[in-house]
Amino acid sequence: MKLIIFDCDSTLSSIEGIDELARAKGPEIFSEVEALTNAAMNGEVPLDQVFARRLEIIRPDLATCASVEQLYIDTVEPTAVATLDTLREQGWTVAILSGGFKRLIEPLAAFLQIERIEAVPLKLDENGYYISFDDSYPTTYNGGKPEIIRQLKSELSPEKIVMVGDGVSDLETQSEVDSFIGYGGYTPREKVKAGADHFIYKLDEILALV
Repeated sequence: MKLIIFDCDSTLSSIEGIDELARAKGPEIFSEVEALTNAAMNGEVPLDQVFARRLEIIRPDLATCASVEQLYIDTVEPTAVATLDTLREQGWTVAILSGGFKRLIEPLAAFLQIERIEAVPLKLDENGYYISFDDSYPTTYNGGKPEIIRQLKSELSPEKIVMVGDGVSDLETQSEVDSFIGYGGYTPREKVKAGADHFIYKLDEILALV
């Protein structure tokens, strides 16, 4: 099998899920969380320093989560559906590897017919109020995405593996994959562009590279 793995936020969809959870809580919370997200994605601060902090600020509830789930689908990358269909026709297995929250991403993954999702578990109580997240999950800290790719390689033994993403945490996977494709259609990051094997601005540009 050939495995192609996509980051989700600002790659398969234009949004950052954590920022949209914050936006729903008002402009002050949004501004605070967005600054933390950008600092982590640009590699200015370690991811684990901001992950718990953002969720304690937001404390997302079920209704907010549901609105963001739909927003992922509404803001899907314009060429994503056709690109993934073509990749599957060419024998690629598609997966998502994200520092976002699994329950928020699952509807988008279903829309895109992606079965394998590696993302952070988010825990709400029976009334839909925030409890916690799984802070042991690898994508909550720097170096976590390469860790999961090593697990996928051990489990699936792909003959070829490609990673596509926009952030520094995605670039960290480069040593574990045959090709790292940086994506800048929404948030081009200079550090990612400089380090990537290839850099694209639309997902359908992948088809000329794999």
